[in-house]
Amino acid sequence: MFLDVEQKLKKKNKILFSRNSECLQELKALVEQQKHRTLVMWALDCAKVPLAQFEEKYPHELRPRTALELCEAWSRGKIKMPAAKRAILGAHAVAKEIDDDVYGALCHAIGHAGATVHVETHALGLPFYELTSLVLKHEKDKYTEKVGEKINYYCQRLLYWQENIDNVGGEWAGFLMDDNKPNKEKLLTEKRDKR
Repeated sequence: MFLDVEQKLKKKNKILFSRNSECLQELKALVEQQKHRTLVMWALDCAKVPLAQFEEKYPHELRPRTALELCEAWSRGKIKMPAAKRAILGAHAVAKEIDDDVYGALCHAIGHAGATVHVETHALGLPFYELTSLVLKHEKDKYTEKVGEKINYYCQRLLYWQENIDNVGGEWAGFLMDDNKPNKEKLLTEKRDKR
C-alpha cells in the first residue's frame, strides 16, 4: 500500500504522496463526491492540526495562521481573492525559508488547505504534504500506522462535513454557493481516465 511512498522516499522526493497513491484512493473518491463548500470546511478544519504542530516549534512565525484566517474570511465573502492569495503564498514561502522538511511540509499542507477555497483540486494537497511530514518525522519508526490513522481521520472529518455543511451558520462567498458546478477533482480524474 505504501510502495510509491517508499520509492519516493528513497529518491528523496520533497512530496511523498500523489493522486495515484494507493493509500489515498478511498479519500480521493470521497473528495470527488463533495460540494466545494464541504471541501473548504473540511480543509480549513483539518489544517488546524498541522498549524498547531507548526506553531509549537515556530511560535513567532505567523504567516501560516494568517493564511488560514484570511482564507476563512475569503470563503465567507469578507475579503477578495488577492489578499488570501498573498497569504497562501506567504505560507508556502515559510516552507522554503525554514530549511526544515518536516515543518516545511506542514506549511505547504496549510497553504493547500487555504487554496481549497479557490478550487477543489487543492484539497488533496493538504494530505499530500501533511502525510509527507508524518513520514519524514517517523521514518525510522512505524510511519505506516500513523499515516493510516491520519487517512482515517481525514475520511471521518470529510464525512462529518458532508453531513453537516448545510448546518454551518454565517455567510458564504457567492462563488461557493453554486452547488450545481461540477467537482473539479472529479473532472480531473475523468480527464485522466480518458487518456
